Formats: sequence, C-alpha cells, structure tokens
Amino acid sequence: MKNFWQRVSRKLALPLLAFALALLVSGLLVAFSDSEVLALKSSPLQMLVKAFATAGGAFAALWQGSVFDPNLTRNGYWNGFYPLSETIVAASPLILTGLSVALAFRAGLFNIGAQGQFIAGAIGASFVGFYFDLPVVIHALAAILAAVIAAGIYGGFVGLLKARTGAHEVIVTIMLNYVAGYFLLWLLSTETFLRPGRQDPLAPEVALTARLPKLFGADLRANLGFIIALAVAAMVWWLLQRSTWGFRFRAVGANAVAAKTAGISVGRTTTTVMFIAGALAGLGGAVQILGSEPALTAGVGGTFGFDAITVALLGRATPIGTVFAALLFGALRAGGLEMQASTETPLDLVLVIQALVVLFIAAPALVKAIFRLKNLDQGATISSKGWNG
Repeated sequence: MKNFWQRVSRKLALPLLAFALALLVSGLLVAFSDSEVLALKSSPLQMLVKAFATAGGAFAALWQGSVFDPNLTRNGYWNGFYPLSETIVAASPLILTGLSVALAFRAGLFNIGAQGQFIAGAIGASFVGFYFDLPVVIHALAAILAAVIAAGIYGGFVGLLKARTGAHEVIVTIMLNYVAGYFLLWLLSTETFLRPGRQDPLAPEVALTARLPKLFGADLRANLGFIIALAVAAMVWWLLQRSTWGFRFRAVGANAVAAKTAGISVGRTTTTVMFIAGALAGLGGAVQILGSEPALTAGVGGTFGFDAITVALLGRATPIGTVFAALLFGALRAGGLEMQASTETPLDLVLVIQALVVLFIAAPALVKAIFRLKNLDQGATISSKGWNG
C-alpha cells in the first residue's frame, strides 16, 4: 500500500506542480497589469501588498464563479453551489471528448478530429430528439445511440483510410472538422432542421422526453450527462487495462511493427480505435444537446473538440487524469466569467492559465529544475512514434 501511494504521488506531482506554476505566473500577470498596482511603483512595499490583493481577488472570484458563491445562499444554502453545477455542465462533454483523444493517443494515433465527431454526434442526437415521438427513457437512449453511431462511423472512416491507404489521421481529421462544421451550416438551412418561423440557423428543440434529467433540481443545470461521463471514463479504463482489445490498442501504440509481428492486425486495431474515439466524442455532443443545450446551432461544438486535446495532454492520456483535467477546465470556463465581472480581469487570462498548464506539463525538466526535484515521474510523452508512457 505504501508503494502504491508513492507511485500515485509521483504521478500527481507533475500536474499539480505545473498547475501551481501556472497560477503563480498568471497571478503575476494579473497583478502587474493592473494600473493601480503600477501606480504604486514608488512604494515597493505597498505595491507588493496591492499586487497580492489584486491577484488574490481575481482567484477568489474564479473560485466563487466555479465552486461556491455565498451571495447566492440567500434563497437557500444549496443555491450557493450553482457555480459548481455550471462547472459540471462545462466539464461533462469535455470528459468525453478528452477520453476520445486520450484513447487514440494510447494507440499511437492523433485524433485531432474530436471537434467534427462531436458535431456529428450532436446532429444525430438532435435529429432523433426532435423528429421522433418516443416514450421517456427510450427517447433519450435512442438519441444517444444515434449520436454514438453517427460519430463512430465518422471517426471509424479515418481509421479505415489510414489502414487501407496510409493516409495520416492528423490531416484527415483536421479536414473532416471543416466538413462537419460546414455540413452543419447547410443542414440548419434545410426544411427538416430549420426551426419553423426562423431564418437564423437554429434547429427545433429536442423533446422533453429525450432530455437528460437534472441531478440537483430544476434550478441547477447539472444533469445525468456528468454521471454518464464518469461511467464511460470507468469503462475506458477497464477497456485499456483489463481487456484483450485494450492490450492490442496499447501494443500497437507502443510499437506497431512489433504488434504486427506478434499477430495483431494493426489495420483492424486502428479502425476500431478511431471508431470508439469518434463514438466517445459523439457521446459528448449528445450530452451537450440532450443536457444543457437542447437546440442544435451552428456553434454547438464550441471549442470542445480542440480543448479535448489539451485535456487529454493534461490528463496524461489516462481516463482518471482526463476526468480531473476536464473538471479543471470546466471550472476555469465557468469561473472566468465571474472573475471578469467582479474584478475586471480579462477573460483571456483563463486561456493564459490553460496554456501555461500545458506548457509546464510539456516541459517536465523545467518543473524539476525550478523545484529541484530528482525523482519526479515525468510520465507519458508524445513523440513522432506515438504515445509513450
């Protein structure tokens, strides 16, 4: 047990220290970009105190906007957790799209197409959600199934191309992101998908029978999508660590030539991985449509598919790490608005924090040098040969 916790602590050291460094640098940027702080340059002590107060106020607002807001408890204590509910809403699709990218990484593939697969899943879930009249539970399951199949085929097509023609998955998935985005724009102009009486690209809302139930009452938006995301993360962990297919995925990711020599079909494995990766991203689109955004729009994908790459990197391409990384990014996304409103701190600072976290994660030697650590587990890395770790 002692050795287990030592291994866990070594694996967690890099992400935690990277996040701490990102907060420190971001705090300095907040403090010394404030005009009131710079106005005290003639008094270094007062300038330092003001800098700490400014940075502390910004991060306090970030916490208040992402976890708990005491100002909302006037109408009930649990209302104070509305920010946490928004964090969960933002994190749920991020967990699923992050798992999509992480699974592909484990198999030595770069799934840059989670954005397009997310959109494909959202289209499938939206169509079944508003077009068909089905009973409760069955309707939601049918919409989720449509999203998973549509996005799985969309991702599996990439794997099939790579297996049959050698086409690089990075190029193909990037191009398919554009295909999905423009296809969605066209689709929202058709009679079937355009909401009656509207000229702007907006689909009808999905039926109430297809929507995911809320977890904490009608006033909080957190829904069953979060539980689905956690359950899927557990399933992906089991797939990678306990199943025969997971062994094949990891073997191909470690060394495709050796895996082929051992009798593993690299082409079949590649196609299967990309199908599952697409299905995971599509499930994220379904959670978004059936949970928090019940009407398909041109911007339904947001930046979920691209943020998923960062989430998978921060989570070190592991299911558990991806869940925590997605929660962190969800908190930054939810709390950034409150930070901007309360302290007039630019919302772009949230992007700076995200970028700095990834920068320090990608440079473990820098983290070791700063903290003078000798036995820090540098963990998995990405090289030209795939994911190592």
